Amino acid sequence: MSQKRKTFRWLAAGAGLLLAAYLSLPYYARQALIHWMPVIDDLETFHRDTVYCNPDNVWHWPLADNYNRMRLAPEDSAYLDELETVSFLVIRHDSIVFESYRNGWNDTLTSNIYSATKTIVGLLAGIAMDEGYIRSIDDPVSKYIPRYVRGKQAEVTVRDLLTMSGGMAWDEAYSSLFSVTTHGYYGNDLYELVTRLEVTENPGVQYSYRSGETQLLAFVIEAATGQTLSRYAEEKLWRPMQAEHDAFWLLDKKDGDEKAFCCFHTTARDVARFARLMLHRGNWNGRQLVSEEYMAEATRPAVYLKDQWGKDSLSYYGFQTWIMHYHDQANPYMRGMLGQYIIAVPSRDAIVVRLGRKRCDVYRRELTTDIIRYMDIAMKILDSCPD
Repeated sequence: MSQKRKTFRWLAAGAGLLLAAYLSLPYYARQALIHWMPVIDDLETFHRDTVYCNPDNVWHWPLADNYNRMRLAPEDSAYLDELETVSFLVIRHDSIVFESYRNGWNDTLTSNIYSATKTIVGLLAGIAMDEGYIRSIDDPVSKYIPRYVRGKQAEVTVRDLLTMSGGMAWDEAYSSLFSVTTHGYYGNDLYELVTRLEVTENPGVQYSYRSGETQLLAFVIEAATGQTLSRYAEEKLWRPMQAEHDAFWLLDKKDGDEKAFCCFHTTARDVARFARLMLHRGNWNGRQLVSEEYMAEATRPAVYLKDQWGKDSLSYYGFQTWIMHYHDQANPYMRGMLGQYIIAVPSRDAIVVRLGRKRCDVYRRELTTDIIRYMDIAMKILDSCPD
């Protein structure tokens, strides 16, 4: 046999082994190998549901008199580009002061906002409580999902899910091929995944960031209201907030479940509406979409819990909403894994939106340092423009 034929046979055998190994992997792992790391423009990668706006009832952001008159310092512009920022907005008194789209982006393109989606789920939970579908924040999850009673699952309450203190055995790692987060993002069985996971820590004691608890909260909302998450969001938030464009919610399969922990797609201008809702304590142009009582609790730290390090009381997380301590400000905000930040700044009646493809992975306690830099840039913009 010639050497060339031997080499071909070895290559064919190797390819066959690789194919067999690939086919033996679970569905989610095969999908992860195909698509690799998450990206903001993954709309065509997954099945999705549309959250429709009402084109006959749109509220457009006014432009401030000094709109885009402020020029970024070269070092600030370079920083935005370094982390592949696609959208940067600064809004004050309900008017856009500064707006920049970069890397081929524009104000009509939608981005996956990743874990910033969690705050939307938290708002929908509040609405379901306001409407009486969820009777009490301290109801056990099993009241709405009867199968959730194995071991310590039976002790978990709706409040525990809202505050990420439900004790679920969830590994928050997108970079690992076999992590439960990778399974959730690329898999096709979200309901089975989160309802069968054990609760390994005592619920209601310590905050620990777990995407699975947001997903479980979404299933509670759906069970309580009898609606899918997309339809409930459309009816109670998207259309009442007079969104400009349709949004999209990625699903785990065709006609499947919304990926509630990660995957709402929208534009920079439309996602800023959620920060406006925070600034106005749940009110949208005279209509109370979420009760003031719920909004107040959702946007302040759940200090009755221990923080992620287990030493101090929790000072930076409420109900699926982050609280950023920046100088003398306490700013509720939404946060996604690739640097999706939607920040309400009550002391300045302002909103900051940054969407992009990368974030800095250097932390200052619970904050990645890039969000601090974005706030510094936004404050320069506000300080340079007359109020």
